[in-house]
Amino acid sequence: MARLPRGVVALGLVSLCMDMSSEAIHAILPLYLIGTLGASALVLGLIEGLGEATAQVTKLASGWFSDRMGRRKPLVLLGYGLGGLTKPLFALALGPGLVLVARLLDRVGKGIRGAPRDALLADLVPEAQRGAAFGLRQSMDTVGAILGPALALAVMLLGGTPRLVFVLAVVPAMAAVAVLWLAVEEPARPGPAPPRPRLDWAALREMGRPFWETVAAGAVLTLARVSEAFLILRATDEGLTIALAPLVLILFNLVYAGSAWPAGMVSDRIGRRGLIATGFGLLVAADVLLALDGGPLVVAIAIAFWGLHMGLTQSLLSAEIARHAPASARATAFGLFNLVTGVALLAGNAAAGGLWLWGGAAATFGAGALIAAAGLALILRRAG
Repeated sequence: MARLPRGVVALGLVSLCMDMSSEAIHAILPLYLIGTLGASALVLGLIEGLGEATAQVTKLASGWFSDRMGRRKPLVLLGYGLGGLTKPLFALALGPGLVLVARLLDRVGKGIRGAPRDALLADLVPEAQRGAAFGLRQSMDTVGAILGPALALAVMLLGGTPRLVFVLAVVPAMAAVAVLWLAVEEPARPGPAPPRPRLDWAALREMGRPFWETVAAGAVLTLARVSEAFLILRATDEGLTIALAPLVLILFNLVYAGSAWPAGMVSDRIGRRGLIATGFGLLVAADVLLALDGGPLVVAIAIAFWGLHMGLTQSLLSAEIARHAPASARATAFGLFNLVTGVALLAGNAAAGGLWLWGGAAATFGAGALIAAAGLALILRRAG
């Protein structure tokens, strides 16, 4: 396999640094909200859902604007910069309200950078390398998601406070902006400028059936998959303390990071559909295990399955979007994909919070298993 371009590796490093910052906060934020600030599981679900949905909706506008102006890097830089500037707000929060504001602003930054960054990544490599390119970026992003909780864990075990974790998270966020500024170059577009993208019903139809089938698969998967915050809550049901809560994300992301890049490389050789279907099956298994009262070991196995299902689906779905979208509207296509999955994410997390209050972990993860199983059945039926 040909060597991936320097820009792909640099974008992976940018993702690593920013995710280290975000996940250091995310590793302790659920229990900090509930245990210190007095929020409920429903409030947690709404904050998580609104934050992530805001990011996904913003990606549509950002992607369309990126295609319209024919540039990617300025918007990517703006998004990462905004994400870094919002981190200190978590340290200043005295109640759930400011946490929600900080989360929303942080996710707006994610939304601004997301679709242009994915389109830029697709621009840097040919179709035959896109599985590997998206897989590498996702693996490096997930390494950051390991280092962040590890930082939070070290600070807490050494007697630090959640607010100190929030302050320290600013450093890798600023490093991400610096790497992006200095090491990522946008490739020149050969030939005449492409036509400006439209965003109307005719343009949506022109995306084609394979594109919309990929969007539908991503939406069902996202609806079935609740925020990792609920994995942390499930682990605390088995006796995990707030100081050790980052271990949940460390385990999850170790498996995720270890599987995303290999899955991407394999998909470039054998295709992506079978691997994505396997990811659906693993989510069903993880949800069933989490719905049962099986003890800490069963929860740990389920978290590992959760990470593996992410490794087999997320970067591969992105590569499929890049494959089926028109080159002149690639960022818009990523924006559409993220808009639809963002709505599913908001609905899924809000429902998860309500189900948790009503029936606990069994209701939340049991519902997730049913939705994921329905999605797997649809994929297998189409494949057959």
